[in-house]
Amino acid sequence: MSDSLYYDDLETRSPEQREAEQFSLLPDLIATAIDKASGWAKHLDDVEPEDIASRSALSGLPILRKSDLLELQTQSPPFGGLTTTAPGALGRLFMSPGPIFDPEGKGADWWRVARALFAAGMRSGDIIHNSFAYHLTPAGHMFEGGAHALGCAVIPAGTGDTMMQVEAIACLKPCAYVGTPDFLKTLLDKGKAAGKDVSSITRACVSGAALPPSLRDGLKAQGVDVLQCYGTADLGIIAYETPAMEGMVVDEGVIVEIVTPGTGDCVAEGDVGEVVVTSFNRDYPMIRFATGDMSALLAGSSPCGRTNMRIKGWMGRADQAAKVKGMFVHPGQVAAVAKKHRELGRVRLVIGRANERDTVVLKAESSSLDVGLAQAVAWSVQELCKVRAEVELVAMNNLPNDGLIIADERSYD
Repeated sequence: MSDSLYYDDLETRSPEQREAEQFSLLPDLIATAIDKASGWAKHLDDVEPEDIASRSALSGLPILRKSDLLELQTQSPPFGGLTTTAPGALGRLFMSPGPIFDPEGKGADWWRVARALFAAGMRSGDIIHNSFAYHLTPAGHMFEGGAHALGCAVIPAGTGDTMMQVEAIACLKPCAYVGTPDFLKTLLDKGKAAGKDVSSITRACVSGAALPPSLRDGLKAQGVDVLQCYGTADLGIIAYETPAMEGMVVDEGVIVEIVTPGTGDCVAEGDVGEVVVTSFNRDYPMIRFATGDMSALLAGSSPCGRTNMRIKGWMGRADQAAKVKGMFVHPGQVAAVAKKHRELGRVRLVIGRANERDTVVLKAESSSLDVGLAQAVAWSVQELCKVRAEVELVAMNNLPNDGLIIADERSYD
């Protein structure tokens, strides 16, 4: 690892060199996936790997959508035949909401997180407070692996136990934070209210929730410089902010395309479309994986000197699935709540934003407006969707008949 402004020399390659080097590796990746993973063999049937050595050739391959994973994994558990490494030879096996199962292989920084942490100012010898979840879902381990690759110590805080986390920060004096941005604000506010010194945190790399300008500015006013990164449990880090704060630089271990939602057709530079990623992961290769997230390519290179392409950042979902409080919620999970309570008709999970925090309200048609039913439904939402929600019962036929199950009404202006 370089002592310069950059994690390594890969970040400053010419775009032409990067393109040539990445696409020289792609045929072997595809051949390995077809040879060792039955799911990829079926998905890429009739594809000749040696022919896929350019961006235009890649764009002709079929899309694999995140929304397809649940069915694939049901048909061929646990990972839909998409891993080239046997489950017992992996390092960790995760279950994310859906449920969708995700693997983690062995080896340093398997998720490629260190590069994003380095860009956010974290260096060897730093102590990092990690408030991403460690239980069943991968985010906590993802960021811990990246921190260890940098030579950092980690406080494995996880989620919840806010005051205990405040106490740990006051005593252990971490200089950096990783987690969701709104929970960082909660920790700082709780620390101040309790008279605890949490001022040791001056840098943060956040993900899993929106970072609107008002929240970033508020954290800056409390002494914390915050940069964000974008990744998924299927791919690891996809892109990350740098001190230039002009879009997100694409990670060196992936190829990113932006396509028209519902198709595999690449859009023009600057147009908004769905993020499609090809990942050079030898245990869990992903080839034209459609994330369901919307973004756009920015013209030119970052003023920070990194030369990879940039995306504008997260710009919403291409489907009804939504990320709230760091967790994805899928329409099928909300529908399962309605099925569990026969008194309910149409349901709609409404996600909003208030006081720099996500709000979640389940609006449900019901033949009964009993308070006890609302409480029971609220417990079901927490059980099945893994988020807490208020429940608003309305009379039957009061919700629109438009098929919308999740309504994301958040605005970050």
